[in-house]
Amino acid sequence: MTDDTGPARAARTVKRVTPAYLDRAALHYLERFASSSANLRRLLLRRVDASAKAHGTDPQEGRDWVEALIARYIRAGLLNDGLYAEMKASGLQRRGGSTRVIRQKLMAKGLNGDQVDKALSSLEGAEEGQAEWNAALAYARRRRLGGFRPDRGLSAEEARVRRDKDIAAMARAGFDLETARRIIDMEGTEGE
Repeated sequence: MTDDTGPARAARTVKRVTPAYLDRAALHYLERFASSSANLRRLLLRRVDASAKAHGTDPQEGRDWVEALIARYIRAGLLNDGLYAEMKASGLQRRGGSTRVIRQKLMAKGLNGDQVDKALSSLEGAEEGQAEWNAALAYARRRRLGGFRPDRGLSAEEARVRRDKDIAAMARAGFDLETARRIIDMEGTEGE
């Protein structure tokens, strides 16, 4: 039988932030994830603040290092907020994200309104006004809602309850009521 009264797991030590450390941390993050400049800045500033608190260093010096690093990465092309916004918006639309949800997620990543608007206008079907419809269709297909549901033969009451639940799911995903109703009421789509 093991003894559970042993010492607690040691707290993770906070490393002292230097320009080289920030550079390594930023490159490691960018190797794994695409990021906006504001998101990378937020990540690095958390490390700077933790280091300043743990080691008693000047947090302003670390903030200056972060700003210089971000500017250098933008000049070198490692960070491109416009390209990131378009890529992220396109991926969210393919997964069935409504334009409202896409806008909110891009703004949460620190992108400005102009970058978000440009990314939304670059979505598939945006020129024809079909971007929201394409996203709603992808969402219903992925979640198997409405005509994408394989089970048929429900009673009228069960079908009405299921339809209401499906429309509510579409509304929670950010789609307007008219689009949700049209998608859910489509027939013969389960084979697509």
